[in-house]
Amino acid sequence: MAASKGVVPGRALRTSKRADKSSPASTQRFMERLPSEILIKILSYLDASTLCSISHINKLFYQLANSNALWRKLYIADLSKNKKCMDKSLLRMATMEVQDRAEGYYKRLYFKTVAECDMIKWTKRLGLISIHTGLPSQTEWVLRNLNVTWELTVMDKSGRESTLEQSRSQFTETSVTLCWSGGDRLPDYQQISILQLYGVRRLACVSPKRPVCMSLMAKLDMQTLTKNMQVIGQDRLVQLKLLQPGIIIGVWRDQCSVAFIMFTLHFHKLVERSTQGSSVCSYVEPVVQPPFCDIDPEYGLHGYQLHIVLHNTVCELMSGSFSQLFCRRTQISDGLIQLTVISSANLSQHTPLSGDITLPWRCEALQGTVENCCIMSLTLLDEFRKPFKCVTSPVSAELERTPVCYDYDGEHYLMHYQDSDIQVKMRLVWMNEQKQFILISLVVYVSVCYVNKYFSRDY
Repeated sequence: MAASKGVVPGRALRTSKRADKSSPASTQRFMERLPSEILIKILSYLDASTLCSISHINKLFYQLANSNALWRKLYIADLSKNKKCMDKSLLRMATMEVQDRAEGYYKRLYFKTVAECDMIKWTKRLGLISIHTGLPSQTEWVLRNLNVTWELTVMDKSGRESTLEQSRSQFTETSVTLCWSGGDRLPDYQQISILQLYGVRRLACVSPKRPVCMSLMAKLDMQTLTKNMQVIGQDRLVQLKLLQPGIIIGVWRDQCSVAFIMFTLHFHKLVERSTQGSSVCSYVEPVVQPPFCDIDPEYGLHGYQLHIVLHNTVCELMSGSFSQLFCRRTQISDGLIQLTVISSANLSQHTPLSGDITLPWRCEALQGTVENCCIMSLTLLDEFRKPFKCVTSPVSAELERTPVCYDYDGEHYLMHYQDSDIQVKMRLVWMNEQKQFILISLVVYVSVCYVNKYFSRDY
C-alpha cells in the first residue's frame, strides 16, 4: 500500500510539468523563439487596431508591430480605396521601398492619412451655416465625431509640468465651456508660470490614451496676465479670478491653492483651432479680404446682425438674434462705433431671462454657486452675414445706484465687457414679484481702428 501511494506524487509531478509547457508564459516564450519572418507573416493578417494592441505585449512585439512592411501593406490596402483622401504624392510614397524609410514611418503615415480622411469626411458638415448665428450649425456634432477633447498643461515656476484632461465640458449654441479640477496636481495659484491649452484628437483604432495630434490653442504667461487680473465674483468657498476674456481660475478663499480652471471657447473656427495646429504652433487663420461695399460713405455701418447667448455652466439663460443694426457716420465718437441692439426706451425689445444670473461650479467633492455672474457668448456679423467679431467670456453683474429706466421698480444691474476691439454694455432689472431678470438695454461699441483695419476704411 505504501509503495502504491509513493507512485502517485511522481505521476502528479510529471503531469504538472506537461501543464507548464502549455501555460501562457510558455506559449509566449515559444512565440518569441519563432523567426521574425514568421511572426511578421502572422501579424500581417491583423488590422490596424489589433496591431496597436499587440504592440503593448512586450518589447519584441512592439518592434514587430511597428514594422514598415506591415504598415505599408495596411496603408496601400485600406487607404488606396478612398480616392478622395489619397492623392498621387502619398500613393507614390506608399510604393517606395521599405528600407528607404525609418522604422515606424508607415505607421505614422497611416494614422496621419486616416486622420485627414476623417477630417475631410466630417468637416463637410461645417458648410451648413446657421442664418441666426452665421456659424456652422453642426460644430458640436463635428467635434464629437472627430473625437476632439482638450487638455491643459500647467507649468510652475520651477519648470515642472502637469497635464490635465478636462473634467467637464458644456456645449451651448455658439460656445463650449471647459473645466479642469486638478486637486493636488495643480501648483498654488502664485506658483503657476505658464498655461497651455491643446486641442487633442484621437482615432478609434488607437489607444484612447494616445493622441493622434495635438493642436496648441493658447500659451499664456501668468506673470503678464496677473497684471490685468480682476475678481469677478466669489462665494463662501472660492474666488473667481478673470485672467483675460474667456479664462477663469477659481481659487480657494483665504488660500493660494487652485480649485479649478475654466476656459470658454467660441465656435468661430473652433474645429480648425482644435485640430489644425501643431504641438508647438497654433492654427493661423487665412487672411480673407472682405468685399468692399460702401454705397454711401456718409451712412456708416449698416445691415449688421448680433447673436447673443447668456448662459452658465448648467443651463441657457437667454438667446436672441437682432438684425438691421446700424451706426451713421455722424454718430461715431470717441473712437467707437455704437450699435444699439436693445433700447431702454423701447419696451417691446426688452427680453426676460429664464433663470438667475449665477455661475454654478463643481470641483471633485465640493460644489457651489457664484451670484451675479454668468457667461456671455456674442457673435457680431457684418453686412455680408460673416462673423465680424466673436467673444465668449464670463461677465459679472454689478448693482447700479441710479436706474436708467423708470418703467421698472426693481433693482438695476449693469454687465460690462471690454477688450481692445469691442465693448458690450447690458442693463438688467430684477423683477421681485416675477422673480425674474429682464434685459432692458444692450449696446455694442466697436473700435473704429478695428473696423478700419478689417474693411480698409477711414472712419
